Amino acid sequence: MLQPVENSIAAHQAPRSGEGILTGTHAEPTSSPLRVMHVLNYLRRGGAEFGILKLMEGLSTAGFEHRICTTRSYDADFVQAYRLEGILDIASSERAGLQFPLFRLKRIFQKYRPHIVHTRNWGALEAIPAARLAGVPIVIHSEHGYEVESLAGLPSRQRVFRRMTYAMADRVFTVSRELREFHSRQAWLGPDRISVIYNGVDTQRFSPSPDLRQRVRRELGFPPERLVIGGVGRMVPIKDYGTLLKAAAILLERGVNLHVLLVGKGPELDSLQQQGITLLKDRVSFVGASDCVPEFLNAMDIFVLPSVGEGMSNTLLEALACGLPLLATQVGGNPEVIEDQRSGWLFAPGDLGRLSSQLEALAAKPEIRCALGAAARARAITVFSLEGMIERYRNLYLNAVTQRRLVPTA
Repeated sequence: MLQPVENSIAAHQAPRSGEGILTGTHAEPTSSPLRVMHVLNYLRRGGAEFGILKLMEGLSTAGFEHRICTTRSYDADFVQAYRLEGILDIASSERAGLQFPLFRLKRIFQKYRPHIVHTRNWGALEAIPAARLAGVPIVIHSEHGYEVESLAGLPSRQRVFRRMTYAMADRVFTVSRELREFHSRQAWLGPDRISVIYNGVDTQRFSPSPDLRQRVRRELGFPPERLVIGGVGRMVPIKDYGTLLKAAAILLERGVNLHVLLVGKGPELDSLQQQGITLLKDRVSFVGASDCVPEFLNAMDIFVLPSVGEGMSNTLLEALACGLPLLATQVGGNPEVIEDQRSGWLFAPGDLGRLSSQLEALAAKPEIRCALGAAARARAITVFSLEGMIERYRNLYLNAVTQRRLVPTA
């Protein structure tokens, strides 16, 4: 049984500088704790959720108090695993169907009296007017990714609602430049109205370990000479793991000694398992959701992210930090993480031929894998740091407090 390397939570961060990136200036902490309410649609295993937990951990000794509010529902196992029961509020009702919990959110905010409400993604936008009705001093909104149905553009009603709620927020930011461009267009806003804070990674927890690699591969039953191609993420349509399975099947037919290792769960897990067995027989493993992501990443030789849309992928950053050669689609924030031809290779979404040829080239050239992996690890260390991300969020919150001339009280 694999055990986690440590109990810290996978996280995000920001680069040290760059045009259009929110860097902020150093802000002094306030004398009383700042109460921050983090609002999102669902609470479950996911990049935004782990980002919130890591941010809460990083700011826990910096004069902040945190709560989480979900507008719809939550994964009880996730809440229990991370002991969130005491800081969690649920705004949804037991009534089935469409919900708009504006006034339930208002009551929650009035009860907790946060200094800052930080909403994330489309499903939490109604918390912005609710916070204003409740008299919350500071409201911040951030966009962290895509849903498959949003890739072709948003319906007019969503665009109008986004435009209205973005205007009500004190700050709006996204986690990639590409996502900023998308949402500025959809909400009819200039890109200068939206900032960028990149996700990041704990480069100590996620790091190459030859000893860990040997142990995990032995436990999984992988022979030393077998090429392990892997991916980590939710099993949902936007991730397009089917293309990865098909590409691996092409290589297997060409005699490449490989195994596919996929980590994560989701609504497509059963169908992907059936597809994997049909295409690859016993050369594919689905291990489900796990806290042992650093272990599984170390067991891989190549990391593949075949998504048709991305914001800023945390698993891509984690693979970067583990020193893996990366193959990812040229969408969303992926080109902002990977330096194409240096720390990884990019391909078009759904381009089975290109992906299979890239995999075949890396399978035949271990020296290229080694060079790409070394460049990936260096990029994670020099460009993306967990400490940098936490400092940027800290300055975001404190500078908003300073501009509002807010004096936190108990």
